[in-house]
Amino acid sequence: MGQRTSAKRHYRDIHGIILLNKATGMSSNQAMQKLRHAIQAKKAGHTGNLDPMATGLLPCCFGDATKVANLLINADKTYIARCVLGSQTDTGDATGQVIETAPVPTLTSEEIEQACAALTGDIEQIPPMYSALHHQGQRLYDLARQGKTVERPARPVTVHHFTLLAHTSEYLEFEIKVSKGTYIRTLLEDFAAQLGTVAHMSALHRTQTGIFTAEHMLDLATIQQRPLSEVLMPLETALVEYPRLDLSESQTQDLIHGKKISYTIEQGIYRMFDWTDRFLGLGEVQHHQLKVKKLFYKSYSQKAV
Repeated sequence: MGQRTSAKRHYRDIHGIILLNKATGMSSNQAMQKLRHAIQAKKAGHTGNLDPMATGLLPCCFGDATKVANLLINADKTYIARCVLGSQTDTGDATGQVIETAPVPTLTSEEIEQACAALTGDIEQIPPMYSALHHQGQRLYDLARQGKTVERPARPVTVHHFTLLAHTSEYLEFEIKVSKGTYIRTLLEDFAAQLGTVAHMSALHRTQTGIFTAEHMLDLATIQQRPLSEVLMPLETALVEYPRLDLSESQTQDLIHGKKISYTIEQGIYRMFDWTDRFLGLGEVQHHQLKVKKLFYKSYSQKAV
């Protein structure tokens, strides 16, 4: 017991975001926990699951940055996905058992692009049985492992682009940008159906989550070799889409105590910085009145009424 208590003392209040290149063969939570232990952070969360088979961009939020995680979970995401035609699995990807095979027609690039175009834009998608969605209090994947199939209502999703990158004798490779809640496995099965065959996903690599891109992500080994200051991004970097407001000391004090202040600027959401250039949180302007929408740092949120 004494050793555990001693080890806990080494964990620190770390606030910020690290862009992790998740390795294959582990869940998103396992990858995030490995990173949390590596940097000895007290509090952590990640922003949107990648299946164990998948790799790529997993923004990990620490400390106060966990409060922006929901914004990233809701963001559009971009993937590089590989698709094998001719065989369908029970999971929709290469980890499953083959449940159906079908001949693969000889396809031209034009035919492939037409099938992609048919699934681009606002579409409806039936979630796969092997997913974390709930049905009457149970996860769908738990029911699937029991050999059960249940009715799943179609859900609206948006496919922003669905672009062919490579067409070989072994696989097709695509770049796909989608809205929250889109299952790439299901999209590839629907794509194959457009061409009169079946398919499963053989690889998936995420390259973008909201404003964050793969060019800035690092694998765990690289992160461990670098100073924390080089890899930890301020939490406000997740919010750069909102314009900046710089506040005086008196304005800051009024806002954190629940008051509204006059501000003759366009209505909308703003990133607020106090008089010391410290990020305060998000504010909202309506009818020339600025009020706090969300405070992010404990030192401020504890003062707020």
